[in-house]
Amino acid sequence: MHHPSNPTSSTLHLVAADMSEIMENLDTRELDLADGEYDTTDSKPPGERQGFASIYNTVGFKEAEGKVFLSSPITAKILAVERFTSAQDRFNITTQRSVNKSLPAVFKIELRHGEFVWVVKRKEKHFMELHRELLRYKTFMRIPLPSRSHTVKRHSVYKSEIRAMPNLPRGGGDELVREEQVSSRRKALEDYLNKLLKMPMYKNYHATMEFIDVSQLSFIHDLGPKGLEGMVHKRSGGHRIPGLNCCGHSKMCYRWSKRSVSDMILSPPLGCRALMINVIKMDSKDTETQHGVRIDTLSRLVSLVLKFNSYRHARWWGQAIEGFVKKHGSAFLTDHRFGSFASPKHNIPAKWYVNGKTYMEDVADALEESKEEIFITDWWLSPEIFMKRPVVEGNRWRLDYILRRKAQQGVRIFVMLYKEVELALGINSEYSKRTLMHLHPNVKVMRHPDHVSSSVYLWAHHEKIVVIDQSVAFVGGIDLAYGRWDDREHRLTDVGSVTRSVALEQVEGPPLNNGLAPSNGHGAASMVTDSMDQPKLKGQGRIRRSRFSLKRHLQKHVLAHADSDSSLQTEVGGVGELVGNTRFWHGKDYCNFVYKDWIQLDKPFDDFIDRHTHPRMPWHDMGSVVHGTAARDVARHFIQRWNFCKIMKPKYRSLSYPYLLPKSHTTAGEIRYQVPGCIPANVQILRSASDWSAGIKYPEESIHNAYVHAIKASQHYIYIENQFFISCADNKHVFNKIGDAIAERIIKAYREGKRFRVYVVTPLLPGFEGDINTGGGSAIQAVMHYNYRWVNPVCLLFCVRVSVDDQWMNYISFAGLRTHAELEGRLVTELIYVHSKMLIVDDDTVIIGSANINDRSMLGKRDSEVAVVVEDSETVASVMDGQKYQAGRYALTLRLECFRTILGAHNDLTIDVSDPVSDHFYKDIWMTTCARNATIYQKVFRCLPSSDVRSILELEGYLAKPGLEREDPTRAHEELKKIRGFLVQFPLYFLSEQNLLPPIGSKEAMVPMEVWT
Repeated sequence: MHHPSNPTSSTLHLVAADMSEIMENLDTRELDLADGEYDTTDSKPPGERQGFASIYNTVGFKEAEGKVFLSSPITAKILAVERFTSAQDRFNITTQRSVNKSLPAVFKIELRHGEFVWVVKRKEKHFMELHRELLRYKTFMRIPLPSRSHTVKRHSVYKSEIRAMPNLPRGGGDELVREEQVSSRRKALEDYLNKLLKMPMYKNYHATMEFIDVSQLSFIHDLGPKGLEGMVHKRSGGHRIPGLNCCGHSKMCYRWSKRSVSDMILSPPLGCRALMINVIKMDSKDTETQHGVRIDTLSRLVSLVLKFNSYRHARWWGQAIEGFVKKHGSAFLTDHRFGSFASPKHNIPAKWYVNGKTYMEDVADALEESKEEIFITDWWLSPEIFMKRPVVEGNRWRLDYILRRKAQQGVRIFVMLYKEVELALGINSEYSKRTLMHLHPNVKVMRHPDHVSSSVYLWAHHEKIVVIDQSVAFVGGIDLAYGRWDDREHRLTDVGSVTRSVALEQVEGPPLNNGLAPSNGHGAASMVTDSMDQPKLKGQGRIRRSRFSLKRHLQKHVLAHADSDSSLQTEVGGVGELVGNTRFWHGKDYCNFVYKDWIQLDKPFDDFIDRHTHPRMPWHDMGSVVHGTAARDVARHFIQRWNFCKIMKPKYRSLSYPYLLPKSHTTAGEIRYQVPGCIPANVQILRSASDWSAGIKYPEESIHNAYVHAIKASQHYIYIENQFFISCADNKHVFNKIGDAIAERIIKAYREGKRFRVYVVTPLLPGFEGDINTGGGSAIQAVMHYNYRWVNPVCLLFCVRVSVDDQWMNYISFAGLRTHAELEGRLVTELIYVHSKMLIVDDDTVIIGSANINDRSMLGKRDSEVAVVVEDSETVASVMDGQKYQAGRYALTLRLECFRTILGAHNDLTIDVSDPVSDHFYKDIWMTTCARNATIYQKVFRCLPSSDVRSILELEGYLAKPGLEREDPTRAHEELKKIRGFLVQFPLYFLSEQNLLPPIGSKEAMVPMEVWT
């Protein structure tokens, strides 16, 4: 039997191509089609909202797979018919007859879909063009073309039930002469459109969506209200066609592309600080096209020009964009306090954090609650850090495991890291990026800047941000990196390992992985989550059955006072009994960067410091969290930086790195998750940003402005914790005005005869590797030169002394932090590294962020920074200078925690820190504790820095005299019992007679002075 030969695939494609071309040119008005086998009813159940994550699943505008509509019905109503008598009157709605046949009537149509309402304008000819296109589409779908995509499309709409496509009522053309014609035609077209929008086959066709101005982003709830959308020709200014620049500024020099544009998308992201729109600029000088709209923003990116085919169309778009932005984006159109890109927000749930323990725990819990997006940017990020400690649940709370778990659940994770100059820093951001990118395809990581292409070698991205679903934002000075986790104990030693037994006498079963078990909250054993890939942590052994007292062990090693309740007792509650020696810092996390900088970061669980001979350096830091519209502002800053980086770095221009969209402020109140323990307050987001860091035209230094404003407005006291204090402008090397503002405020208080206090807590030494016993390295000395220069009598104190004589000590105190412990039977001491960037004023205003008090952080043109200023809206009864005072809840509780921690009031309840201004507190508690602690540490350890050493020559003699810890350990222990808290006097005169500038020829000397200031 003869079988006909099967056509080849190439033949089928040729037939399909030919049929497609025929159908494109088919005049369907001549066809008498029997309505076919297509289900045109919408059978989906009613729904309300489209998830924000759908922005990452968009497809081409004409592709059928795109999800556009909600399940609720869409209705149309023609509100009015705009009829014009002349070109000059074309924008006035009138009921008069149109006598000019070149100006057809325009139908103003209001559409409603779920919560969204918008207006489009269409002429009679647009209805006719739509109907012809839909008939062509219907005919095309009936033809069984031999292509897979076409077959899939046909089967997706095929149903046994036959429905008729609505007929377009015949009319008299574009011109409607009599009022009866207007009313009749209006009703007929309205009915036609409503019937059409009930039929999914036609409603979901791209021609219909273009007719009613909708797209895949139209009905996403978190993008806010729907505005005008449509297909327009656009160009980014400056994108000329190569070789045609000789033609001048003519429109023929530009490459135009047809795009779907939405004013709701245009408005907030482009400006990010303000949006200035030049509407209806008709001459070529302004828009460089005959009918266009030019949109100018404060972004460094060039202007956006939209081109239209008529003056009416350009005017309609211009007015729509301008009106939409003024109504829904007014906060982006005006200058804000302190010159910030963000306006003040009211009644925002906010919370502060002192030290990394509680901060990282809340970050971990918030990450676990994420549903859509996670934004993270850090100066340094270590993927393997444990967010909750001690480690009693395997790897569940390790950062990389949290991110992988959320990515597997569909959450999109975007991380921006500072790309360091490798010769200067050893933070190995390339390893961090590679590790994170290998977790899951949903994790995207960028590093910025490219030093060669951007010529940015000296400045850094220094901000520390974590944003959850654009609704919860953590801002502060705490990187998710090694060495940052700490608590109020500020422990120096960590020689043990963490293991856990769960009712071993009652629970029988196989041994747990690595001796670790998670808790289910009821004391029963359960399997360790994410334990399959868990590395073997050094020092971990088997579970020991002997009973063990954690508190007794800590007291033995001078890590907790016998009369104190260690914070670890609350840490381990509900997770079973800890046995063995507790380890909090694993591998590279146990660090002392002044003794030795990090090495081999690609081996995270290998120690690089012998923890049996050298103490770690405790880390004192601050963080905060905000919600709602304030969190939206933090997210908007991140998005602006991400999109700018994507544009500037060619390797990130692929579709695998998506552009990000900010959520609307109109939905910011719908908080799905709130961090426990928040206080409502007024909040404003601040930043230091410029062209290199965020792509903005004008540098922003709103953090600097806020600091100066808060200091000048202070009435009672100023409390500062900061990693640096390089201020007091000389307009030659240092330009920030914070030191000047402090000096002026003290002088004002002295002249008025009022009590006024300034507390400054800063590190005793800069955070650079170097042996201070031999004078430190060149980097340490360089930073010390500027730090000491601006806090010693040469500048700030000199300015104050000139005006207040010897009374300056009644107004200002500089202090540092230090602690001690017993390590392997010998006493050790180490400074506590103050990394905070925090200001409290008058128990009612707080600034927390990533910005140091130096020019790098404050001037805006240098390092990028983010901070938050919190002003209390709720008050509580307190005391100030011996008088009753209504203090803000947020600021007061933060100050009390800081004072109690560094003064030891958590352990000694007799220390009263309630009144920060009174002579009793300032002189008898603060100044006395500073002096006593410093004197004892110097007597016991002969520690550095010390004001007794004013030059390198004196250093050897100072160290030659042994301290009590070597001469008389018993007496040393007795002296150390007198220590309260961690506060010590800052050694203002340490190496004051020594030239600390880097020696000529050293690499530090080749670095511009701006790097150190």
